[in-house]
Amino acid sequence: MNLKNFTFSVDADGIALLTWDMKDKSMNVIDESVGEDLNAAIDAVVADPAIKGCVITSGKDTFSAGADLTMLERSGKAYAANVRTKGPEAAMAAFFEESRSLSLVLRKLETCGKPFVAAINGMCLGGAFEIALASHARIASDNPKLRVGLPEVKVGLFPGAGGTQRVPRMTNTQDALQMLLKGDQLKADRAKAMGLIDEVVPAANLIEAAKARLKAGVDPKKPWDKEKFRLPSGPVYSPAGMMTWPPANAIYRRETYDNYPGARAILQVVYEGLQVPMDTALRIESRHFAHVLRSPQAQAMIRSLFVSIGALGKGLRRPRGVPASQLKTVGVLGAGFMGASIAYVTALAGMDVVLLDRDMESAEKGKAHSHKLVTDQINKGRSTSAARDALLAKIKPTADYADLAGCDLIIEAVFEDPAVKADVIKKAEAAIRPDCIFASNTSTLPITGLAEHSVRPEQFIGIHFFSPVDKMMLVETIMAKKTGDRALATALDYVKAIKKTPIVVNDTRGFYVNRCVGNYIREAHLLLMEGVPAVMIDNLAKQAGMPVGPLTLNDEVAIDLGLKILKATKQQVGAQAVDPQQEKLLTFLVEQEGRIGKKAKKGFYDYPDGKKKTIWPGLKDFVGTQIAPEDVDRQEVIDRLLMTCALEAARCFEEGVVTDPREADVGSILGFGFAPWSGGTLSYIDMYGLKALVARADALAAKYGDRFLPNRLLRDMAASGETFYGPKAARQAA
Repeated sequence: MNLKNFTFSVDADGIALLTWDMKDKSMNVIDESVGEDLNAAIDAVVADPAIKGCVITSGKDTFSAGADLTMLERSGKAYAANVRTKGPEAAMAAFFEESRSLSLVLRKLETCGKPFVAAINGMCLGGAFEIALASHARIASDNPKLRVGLPEVKVGLFPGAGGTQRVPRMTNTQDALQMLLKGDQLKADRAKAMGLIDEVVPAANLIEAAKARLKAGVDPKKPWDKEKFRLPSGPVYSPAGMMTWPPANAIYRRETYDNYPGARAILQVVYEGLQVPMDTALRIESRHFAHVLRSPQAQAMIRSLFVSIGALGKGLRRPRGVPASQLKTVGVLGAGFMGASIAYVTALAGMDVVLLDRDMESAEKGKAHSHKLVTDQINKGRSTSAARDALLAKIKPTADYADLAGCDLIIEAVFEDPAVKADVIKKAEAAIRPDCIFASNTSTLPITGLAEHSVRPEQFIGIHFFSPVDKMMLVETIMAKKTGDRALATALDYVKAIKKTPIVVNDTRGFYVNRCVGNYIREAHLLLMEGVPAVMIDNLAKQAGMPVGPLTLNDEVAIDLGLKILKATKQQVGAQAVDPQQEKLLTFLVEQEGRIGKKAKKGFYDYPDGKKKTIWPGLKDFVGTQIAPEDVDRQEVIDRLLMTCALEAARCFEEGVVTDPREADVGSILGFGFAPWSGGTLSYIDMYGLKALVARADALAAKYGDRFLPNRLLRDMAASGETFYGPKAARQAA
C-alpha cells in the first residue's frame, strides 16, 4: 500500500497504527490525496483478517486544522469552467460527487466492520474532527492546547463530511446546534462532557491508551446503525423537539439576520437529517453542502477570511530580497492607552520593550496596563502569575530618551497633534541608532507630513493599530512618499511577530480603513438628521451584517474624537470637505451637551451602571420631526450604510491608496467588521454586480447627494464587464 500522507504499521497484537504526517507541511490539512489515502487504508484494514482494529493519529504536534480551503476554492472555479464546457446539469453532478467524496469515505470507515479509534494529540478541527467523529471511539490527550470543533461556519460553510449528522446523534440537540452555529472550539473536558470524546489521557500514554481500548473491545457498529437507536434529545416532532426548534430558529434569525447561507443550512440539515436514517441524512447534508459551497457568500468568505488572510500573513506584500528583521527591542513612545497596549502585544510576542513617556509616573502607569490585561487572563484561567511576571520583566518604563539607544524599531503613539509628534520624532531620532526604523501610529495624520520631521525619511513608516490593540487583528501599514523597502519589510516582520494581519496602504488623510468607517458613521449621522429613528439606524446596520451599529460604534470610538477630526479636516482641507449637518450634530453633542461617548457613559446612548444602554431621548428633541418607523425605507437605509463604505473603498483603489483587492477586503472586515458575509467592501461590489451597483448608486446620488456618485473606475468596469476578482484582476495579482 503506497500512502502519500500517512504511515501504516501493524503491531504483534494485530492493531494497526495509521499516522497522519504530511511531508513538507508544518500542519496536516485535508486535500484530495488525504481522502484517497484514507480510502486505501480502510481497504487494507478490512482485507487483512489479522488486523483487529486501527488507531488513527497524527505525527505532528497537532492533529489537523481541517481542510485546505484553497481546494474548495479550486472546486468552485472548476465548477464554473464545467458549466461553460459541459453545461450546468453535468457540472452540478460532477461538483456534487466531488464535494461529498470525503463524506463517503468516512461513512465507509464507519460501516466497514472493524473498529477505528482516533487518538487526538492536539488541535483537531473541521474535517479532521469529522474523521474522529466517524471513528468508533475517540481518545484525547491532556494537552492544554488541544481543541476540537467544527468552525466551518466562520468561513461561510458548514461541516460537509458528516459533522452535522453525527454531533446531534452523540449529544443533545441544543448543545449540538450551539457548537455548529458558533463554530466553537472545545477543550477536551468539555468535549468529553458532551459525549464527543470518550476518554482523556496523559499525552505520553495516548497511543497506548488507544490500543488498549481496541484490545478491550470497541463496537464497530455505531449506535445510529442499530435498530433501537434513540436520539439524545428525542424525535424532532416531540414535546422536547418543540422546545428546541422554534427557539433555535428565532435565535438564528436574531444572530445572523439570515445573511449566512452556511448557518441557515446547519439548521436545515440537522432538522431534516434527524428525521431520517443516517445514509439519507448524509446525502441531505451533501446536497446542502454543494449548494452552499457554490454560494457567492461562501466563495467570498473563503477567499477573504482564509485565502487572502493567509497570503497576507505569510508576507504577500513583503519586499523581496530584504533580509529578515532581527527585532529584539522595540521602543514605544507614549504610554497612554494605545502606547501601553502596543507595549503589551509586543512583550507578549517575546520582544523587550522600552516604554517612554514624559515622566516615570506616566510610564509606570502604562506598564500597569499590561499587568491588568494579564491578570484578567489569570482570572479566566488562561494565564499564570509566572507568565505575568515574565511579560512585565520585558517592559522597561522610562522618561529618558537615552534608553532608546538599543532599539531596533520605534513605534510612536503620542497624542494626535502634529506639533507634539514632530517634537517626539526629533528627540527620539537624536537618541536611536542610525539603522533603527521609526514607525508612527496615527489614525488620521498623513505619514508623509510626519516624515518631514525625520532625518531619515526612507526609514520612516506608518503603523496604524486599531483599538483595543490586544483584540483587533488588523494593522494598517502606511507608506510615506520616501519610505524604503527595509522600513516596509521591518514593519511587516513586526506585525507578523505579534500575530496580526497586515495590509499595506499608501499615504492619504485617514488612510484606507478610517476613510471607509468614517463614511459609515457619517451616513448614520445624516440619517439621524433626516429623522430616521436612532435605534432603527443601528438595528438596520446589524441587519445588513455589520457587527456593531454606527451610532454604537461612534460612542465606542468617542464622539469628541470625531469632532476633532472634523475640525482638523475643515481647517486643513477646507469647509467643503465636511458636511454641515454632521458638524451641527457633533457640535451639539460634544460642546453643548458634553456627550462624548461611552467613556463618559453618555453619547448617542446612555450607559447606566449595571443596566443596558438606552438611546438618549434628547436626540429626538434636537432632530425635531422624526419619520415613523413604518415609513422608513429599510432597504434604502441598508444600501446607504453599505454602499457608502464600498464606494469609498473603490475610490481608495482608484487613487492607489490600496492597491490589492485582497487587502481592501481583509482590511474592511478586520478593521471595522464590514458585513463579513460579503467578503469585504470590493467583494460586496462584485457580488452586487457592477452595473446594478452603479445604477443604484446613481439613484442614491440623485436623491441624497454627490457622495454616492460612482467613480470613473466603477463606471468603466461596469461598461467592460470587469470585476475586482475577475480574470484580468487575477492575472494582475499573479
